[in-house]
Amino acid sequence: MKLSSILDRFAEPETLKMAKLGRELRAKGVDVIDLSLGEPDFDTPQHIKDAAVKAIADNWSHYTPVAGFPDLRQAVCDKLKRDNNLDYKPEQIVTSTGAKQSLANAILALVDEDEEVIIPTPYWVTYSELVKIARGKVVEAHTTLESGFKITPAQLESFITDKTKLFLFSSPCNPSGAVYSKEELAGLAEVFRKHPNIYIISDEIYEYINFVGKHESIAQFADLKDRIILINGLSKGFAMTGWRLGYTASSVEVAKGMEKLQGQFTSGTCSITQKAAVVALTADLRPSHEMAEEFTRRRAKVLELVKDIPGIKCGEPEGAFYIFPDVSSYYGKSDGENVIKNSADFSMYLLNTAHVSSVMGDAFGEPKCVRFSFANSMTNIERAWARIKDALAKLK
Repeated sequence: MKLSSILDRFAEPETLKMAKLGRELRAKGVDVIDLSLGEPDFDTPQHIKDAAVKAIADNWSHYTPVAGFPDLRQAVCDKLKRDNNLDYKPEQIVTSTGAKQSLANAILALVDEDEEVIIPTPYWVTYSELVKIARGKVVEAHTTLESGFKITPAQLESFITDKTKLFLFSSPCNPSGAVYSKEELAGLAEVFRKHPNIYIISDEIYEYINFVGKHESIAQFADLKDRIILINGLSKGFAMTGWRLGYTASSVEVAKGMEKLQGQFTSGTCSITQKAAVVALTADLRPSHEMAEEFTRRRAKVLELVKDIPGIKCGEPEGAFYIFPDVSSYYGKSDGENVIKNSADFSMYLLNTAHVSSVMGDAFGEPKCVRFSFANSMTNIERAWARIKDALAKLK
């Protein structure tokens, strides 16, 4: 008996693996501080929860249209117009069971075997694995800490071949926190204009967690819009990770393709979540802004604490809630028992010695780095970085 070869094409997400290891230690009574998972440590705002309760009372408990209720798809359009000055119609919107499914829908609808997908590093762990599931070829475009972990137009041009089908990126970026300005996106857009057969997936799930100003979407360049698939959702900006609601905005042709796929995988996402999402997208955004303000304070604290640790090179994230420092100066060092050979060893050393969980940079395509979340309380952040400083001081 043999399982499908599809299981050999991709790896388990390292983010989930590290969280699992942390839970196992915690179950043994160890006080583990979690800086690994990308989840806001806030509860869903009350007005959104109230909308869900009302939806249950009103018996919104039946199957939903595959792409989502009409009022939800319209709410997404209204949000895109309000926040991004983008014009979409409901038939261009597909809602899914989280932005991860939205990404899967888009990649499987676009990529054929051996077609190339350019992904700037560092990238969210699932991007590359979804491309592998689709039998596409991942082309990693390495960026640097010094460049703010952003790809330049010249770099982009150098990676394009006659097999390039898709460019996939995020802004704000998980894990680096990079945020592309309008000018930077315009430079990339100029390259795409020369290559009309390339699609662009823009993951904007961290849109509301932005430390440098107004969010800019590459979909604002109208002549490229039909080739762009926007990915967004409610997990990060509305503290609704467990509700599972993501959405895409694209051309009608691509939307129909994604809807066809989803019709066989999951059909429509949770009816109660959809009704709550209408309120989330159209009501007062003050809770989202207040959450972003708290992340701003935590970001400042983390950057202050990291400066006190020798050997760590860290840029300032412009969005999301992570730092992604270069820790390679510790490679080759040892505490007498453990030798740090790579980012995986570094993360495991911190987990087992400092009892702080993180995610190794290899998972994101950058082996010199490690991702630390600051989606935790200020108290836990201070405790965690004190432990990290002590643990790293033992490495010689």
